[in-house]
Amino acid sequence: MRHERFFTELKPSRVFSIGVTGLFGGALFYFSLAHVTTTYGWALFVVLPFAMGFMAAWLHSFQKPRGLKECQAVAAGATLVLALGVLAMAMEGLICILMAAPLWFLMTSFGALFGFYATRREHRWRTQSPVFFFLALGGMPLVMEAEYFARPSAPLFQVQTTVEIAAPPEEVWKHVVSFPKLPEPEEWMFRLGIAYPVVASIERGVRYCGFSTGSFEEPITEWHPPSLLRFDVSSNPPPMRELSFYKDVNPPHLHGYFMSRKGQFKLEPLPGGRTRLEGTTWYAHHMWPAGYWKLWSDWTIHQIHTRVLCHIKALAEEKTLHRPSAAWLTAGSQP
Repeated sequence: MRHERFFTELKPSRVFSIGVTGLFGGALFYFSLAHVTTTYGWALFVVLPFAMGFMAAWLHSFQKPRGLKECQAVAAGATLVLALGVLAMAMEGLICILMAAPLWFLMTSFGALFGFYATRREHRWRTQSPVFFFLALGGMPLVMEAEYFARPSAPLFQVQTTVEIAAPPEEVWKHVVSFPKLPEPEEWMFRLGIAYPVVASIERGVRYCGFSTGSFEEPITEWHPPSLLRFDVSSNPPPMRELSFYKDVNPPHLHGYFMSRKGQFKLEPLPGGRTRLEGTTWYAHHMWPAGYWKLWSDWTIHQIHTRVLCHIKALAEEKTLHRPSAAWLTAGSQP
């Protein structure tokens, strides 16, 4: 079919619309992140891809009507050009681009749909479509600036993970307070660069949780052995190491955009000398749409919890059982 041969038949109008739209998106991406507004928000992840989709479809279809699938293919091509440019310029790493891709392609597709209808000869929008085009071209920096100055406060989210351990609370508590170095992770997200826990210790009322990217400093606020350990978080290491062609990629979102605020371990005795161990993290992130990025952050924190709780489980059961029992894990989150 015609749209399936799109990238093997790159005609001048396709090359022009993809190239111009990709450069437009790249310039605004740089404007948003390269120490200008440094805002990861609605303008970057919703408005910009929508504008790119509209722009690519409009440029490709204004002189000659094109099919909807071809318009969307041109918009997708411009997005790929932008992604490759961002990687080549070391503005972002591959993992973050992949995380943003579902939302970005969705909004680009919507923009291409509007661009397709705006250039239909029979459609009343056609005479006004140049206005939409130049609004998309010139209005984006203003939208980004407005979002920067009107940046809302970050919401606080909560993630809980629970494991049942075949050991009494007194034994489990010993390994909650501090635990030796964990083995190297096997989970793919940790091997690709997401920060993962390594070791924990307590010194002078402060819990230090060492991660692959640095150490969390956690002043203890409640100490009730063997049932509750609660702490604030005064220092956060980077949440990940970017996967890139370059040795060191350091985008703004690695500093201050994802912040753990406080946490706790709660131990509940169960019949038969068992313990239910619950780990909870309260965190905030300065990335919008908050609901979309919350899906990624909740999942990541649950994986971190699971790694720590299963390690504590293995250590505690090693002291009380010859054969460890299976872990039963549950997770939940709420704003």
